Amino acid sequence: MSSPTPTRTITKVLIANRGEIALRIMRTVRAMGLQSVAVYSDVDANMPFARYADEAVHIGPATASESYLVPERILEAARTAGADAIHPGYGFLSENAEFAAAVESAGIAFIGPTPDSISTMGDKLSAKAAVAAQNVPLVPGSDGEVTDLDAAERLAAEIGFPVMVKASAGGGGKGMRVVHDPAQLREETERAMSEATSAFGNGAVFLERFVTEPRHIEIQVLCDAHGNGVHLFERECSIQRRHQKVVEEAPSALLDADLRQQMGQCALDCAAACGYIGAGTVEFLVDAQRHFYFLEMNTRLQVEHPVTEMITGVDLVEEQIRIARGEKLRLQQENLHIQGHAIELRVYAEDVPSGFLPSTGTLSTHIAPEGPGIRVDAGVERGDDISIYYDPMISKLCAHGMDRNQAIERLRRAIDEYTIQGVETTLDFGRFVLDHPAFISGAFDTGFVSAHFDTARFNAYNNSRKTQVDWAAVSAALAQVTQDGQSQSGTVQKPSAPWRGRFDD
Repeated sequence: MSSPTPTRTITKVLIANRGEIALRIMRTVRAMGLQSVAVYSDVDANMPFARYADEAVHIGPATASESYLVPERILEAARTAGADAIHPGYGFLSENAEFAAAVESAGIAFIGPTPDSISTMGDKLSAKAAVAAQNVPLVPGSDGEVTDLDAAERLAAEIGFPVMVKASAGGGGKGMRVVHDPAQLREETERAMSEATSAFGNGAVFLERFVTEPRHIEIQVLCDAHGNGVHLFERECSIQRRHQKVVEEAPSALLDADLRQQMGQCALDCAAACGYIGAGTVEFLVDAQRHFYFLEMNTRLQVEHPVTEMITGVDLVEEQIRIARGEKLRLQQENLHIQGHAIELRVYAEDVPSGFLPSTGTLSTHIAPEGPGIRVDAGVERGDDISIYYDPMISKLCAHGMDRNQAIERLRRAIDEYTIQGVETTLDFGRFVLDHPAFISGAFDTGFVSAHFDTARFNAYNNSRKTQVDWAAVSAALAQVTQDGQSQSGTVQKPSAPWRGRFDD
């Protein structure tokens, strides 16, 4: 366990990020009475996050490798602005142990875990070794890096096919192969090594049994520097494309109280394994028999953190800042309770029928939905460009309800009311997911997209739904014509507003 962090003063926070997450962090910073500093590249000078901040510092060209991914430029911006803390958000430098160490060496508070924790959990092999010491369940596989292909073939035969070849330093599905045929193991392992080397500069791979029909469940934890820790329940993250999450919800329809308690305690054991401080997420795979296995730990704020905030009432960014100041955790496990249900759709600028390819262009229209239980974390406005330089996320659209059914209905309504023009988006895909019987029933796994989605089915679904919407519009127009005629003939009627109940629920 790391030694307790002394209490430190934080008055000005530099957010080493951009887009919706930078803006979301700044809002909490302002609510806490602190000042915020934005950093921006050439193409981000007029983006909402750069304008919202109390100060904004230019850090370089549009390419991330020349701006947001350059530690020296971030640190120089912090010194220029007089920031005494840096929040990395997610992505970019958020899980870079060397950057975290450089921030602390500069006398600036890093709002995140220690460099040692980031390093331990950032490598899947070292993470597995650390949590194994805490008796955390692991998927059967190799004890370490696979270098001998002959030995890999023997081990795979012992584990049993199918097996997963995974990059130790991997993420986002890169350096990952599922092998069903023993004859293909050698070739697929070499391909995974090559891809991992290109993507991460580290070709180390390992083998695991491929868990069939897996659910991807993650547990949010908060730990302070005084030995206190809590978990804030789970998030269901099984709806994915290309191993990347698209729809997340909390709580999971799979877990009962007993399994939730087991996984929550296991997540805290994982955090203890590396002396974790701050907000982190422990990810698990759960098989068809409800056995769970450690997958990895993300040492940062997650994209999907809003659904946890919505069911707990806890501002995770505020807790991160308080922990970075050296404060004791204000939360106690027995006082945390799940309040309703929340679902998030990641709204990407992507052409879904073309295989989720990025869609670039200028947002000629961006009108976000409102109403009970709706939260939109957006990083763009009308007139902004969705460029080729960064992740194509437009916003995170979230809905909260008293139960899962109400959350689904509210998110459906919000999708229908969300108007975006200028680029293709994943809004229709989100509606496809919410309307699918497998999702509604809660009986789905990470293979949802491959099992239930293809372009033909998606197009057929969209055509059917839009035809229904068109008939609704016709009915509304006819009703209006009738009312207008009655008004002109001297009969005054109160508008029936058949949609009102959908806003007032």
